[in-house]
Amino acid sequence: MNTLSYGLLSLLSLKPCSGYDLMHQFELFWPAKHSQIYPLLSAMEKEGLVSFELVSQSDKPDKKVYTITDRGTAALKEWLEGPTGEPVMKDEMLLKTYCLWNTSPENALRMFGEREKLYEEKLGRLEAKVRMLEQVANGDPDNLEFRSHYFGIYMLLNKALSNTRSNLEWCRWARAAIGKRIHEGGG
Repeated sequence: MNTLSYGLLSLLSLKPCSGYDLMHQFELFWPAKHSQIYPLLSAMEKEGLVSFELVSQSDKPDKKVYTITDRGTAALKEWLEGPTGEPVMKDEMLLKTYCLWNTSPENALRMFGEREKLYEEKLGRLEAKVRMLEQVANGDPDNLEFRSHYFGIYMLLNKALSNTRSNLEWCRWARAAIGKRIHEGGG
């Protein structure tokens, strides 16, 4: 099983969900698409890690609502208690930055400006999620208990905020560094 499979099991350990619901719950910490989630759910169902119930909908096709099984809970626990692998970094922007000598300084400025805007928008979305979490936590997420589902979300939000702020700062620094070289004629 891959890491996404364990993430699905973890979310299902909270409550039964459809594949669509699972995809939206993943947005905060793992980019997952329908084309990844549904085949995994099907494979996990065949392995006995999850089961599903068809729920009829009046204006849509029936949907499958998945539930974690005892076998799935055991697999999740084994994974959680095992070692954590080294993080995989796949960011197209990093590769493009490495290859900057192949483009113009003006294009590089544009590229970093676009990424800066993306991070500003992401920061706004994350800050809105923190405000929602504050409501759930009676105003102070620092008081969440370890066993609360929201404690892990709080930790992830703080990680995402830190990364986004750092990436935003890096984009601004890069734009200034490129701008300086354009100004000095070193483009």
